Amino acid sequence: MTGMTRERRSELVRNAAAICEESKFGKILPNALTLLGLCCGATAIRFALSADWKAAVVAILCAALFDALDGRLARLFHVDGAFGAQLDSLADLVSFGIAPGVLVYMWTLYHAHGAGWAFALIFCACSAIRLARFNVESADHDSEPAGYFTGVPTPAAACLILLPMLLGFQFKGDAFSHPWLSAAMIALMSWLMISRVPTLSFKRVQVPPRLKAPMMVLAVLLLGSAFMWPWATLTIGLIVYLASIPFGIVAAAEMRRHPPEVEN
Repeated sequence: MTGMTRERRSELVRNAAAICEESKFGKILPNALTLLGLCCGATAIRFALSADWKAAVVAILCAALFDALDGRLARLFHVDGAFGAQLDSLADLVSFGIAPGVLVYMWTLYHAHGAGWAFALIFCACSAIRLARFNVESADHDSEPAGYFTGVPTPAAACLILLPMLLGFQFKGDAFSHPWLSAAMIALMSWLMISRVPTLSFKRVQVPPRLKAPMMVLAVLLLGSAFMWPWATLTIGLIVYLASIPFGIVAAAEMRRHPPEVEN
């Protein structure tokens, strides 16, 4: 019964994708989500200029959500062309390069005067380099091991430079709002974006059938935690991701030394 239910669900998804693919809706939806993400990034800048820090962070998180959805829908509807890829990069530069840089500058980096603005500009420039390199290398599937990115993706770097701010939301005092703490985080993330450090990618992760139920339970728990304690949940998630980078380097090196055998 469970097998029939899964087959039926898969068939419904394929039928819906086919209908959307044949209609203008399926061609427009991925790019519409990309533009919504761009608008969220621009709105984050507006909130930053009015010192509404939490609203600005939420706007960047919404941009990250739209960025995660638009590519998947484009592949599902088979409309992932060059136009969508370029539009996505332009939107990412605004939402995850310019917006977080302006937000952190308005929050604390302005205390460092010209040096603080220089760090914000460095982050924007490295975001542009990271996105341009990704566009150039995206057609070369052998440029990096399967399941890995080359360098930290811009959405992850954008969220990570907000980590001191998230900690400041949860703890009293000025310890986390020191401009040089944010400057150090920006310097680290800027380097990681343009580096050749392999970082984990979950785009091609296939969950084994026996783990689907536990993963669903975990997803529900995470969703409930994010609803009840949004800043703490996001903070823990970012720290876990940051801690996973060394493990990703080791795993990618091991994969290069012992590549998986391809079945004929």
